Amino acid sequence: MRGRRGQKSATLREQHCHYGASIVNILIADDDVATRELVGEILAGDGHEITLAEDGEDALEKFKRSWHDIVFSDILMPKMNGIELLAAVKEISSNTQFVIMTGHASVDSSIQALKMGALDYIFKPFEDLNIITEAVNRAEANLSGIRQKQALYDTLSRQNGVLDTLNIKFLDLATLDGLTGLFSRRFAEGLLDEEFDRATNHTCELSVLFMDLDHFKFFNDTHGHQAGDEILHILAQIMTEAVRESDTLARWGGEEFIVICPDTNQKDACMLAERIGKSVAGHQFPNAAQQPLGIVSLSIGVASRSNRTDSPEKLLLHADEAMYCAKNNGRNRVVLYGGSEQVNHVAAPRRAIEKY
Repeated sequence: MRGRRGQKSATLREQHCHYGASIVNILIADDDVATRELVGEILAGDGHEITLAEDGEDALEKFKRSWHDIVFSDILMPKMNGIELLAAVKEISSNTQFVIMTGHASVDSSIQALKMGALDYIFKPFEDLNIITEAVNRAEANLSGIRQKQALYDTLSRQNGVLDTLNIKFLDLATLDGLTGLFSRRFAEGLLDEEFDRATNHTCELSVLFMDLDHFKFFNDTHGHQAGDEILHILAQIMTEAVRESDTLARWGGEEFIVICPDTNQKDACMLAERIGKSVAGHQFPNAAQQPLGIVSLSIGVASRSNRTDSPEKLLLHADEAMYCAKNNGRNRVVLYGGSEQVNHVAAPRRAIEKY
């Protein structure tokens, strides 16, 4: 077993191409000697300063003694596992970039690591050693952005202390919707691109919900735009409570909203859409009884990434088309995009989950 593994590693080393990158300090923690030495050899060959650690405790001790820009860590290690090491490292330095190395059996732990601030995860055994260098390149890009922002912030702060407050306001304007407090379309577009790339590179599930508030023009025309704004504000609060911690809810524009659902298949995305729809339809909104349906409701389209979905724009378009199908078939319902023009009822007609 060890001989075959060594032969494979030698072949991969020959295939590995070196990228011209700046020198950074990298800590590699893995209780498997062959893995940590292989990763160390590759990154040292790229010109980086490398420190090797045999387990989580050893890595943390070395991190405390000497600063490291990037940490590569296995998930399963004796004494201190990768998740515990990540938490400890982020406590010391929130800007340190953390990359998880994991077997396929530890995907759930890897996703937990991403939620805790890890940059990425890569699978072992490595089929292509370029993914190691590529992970460092992404980490360097993040570090460069952080340093540039910090340098700009320091310069502006020295010039005028008032700019501290202005910077925060400008950040909010770029990422948050002013009326609802949800993420903005601009932020959602960037995040969807990132999640689509991650789902494609790691063969992960990814779903999108496209939601439209039913008969909102009727409501505005009847009760005025101020009352309409109040409905949107309440709606945002209800949907925020209905989505999961891993989801990203954003206002797309007007009365349209999207939910980006990483690591979520069609079935779970439809269940989430159904929960959101029921929460909204069951809420006692002001003047809801005067709406054409007698309630405030949503038409929701659901689309999931597949081999036929070759771009985040196409994924979003599929969800949008499914949403329009929901509106054209009575509103207050969920429609799953399936590439067919036929609508198949598979649930109760009031809140039907359909396939478009």
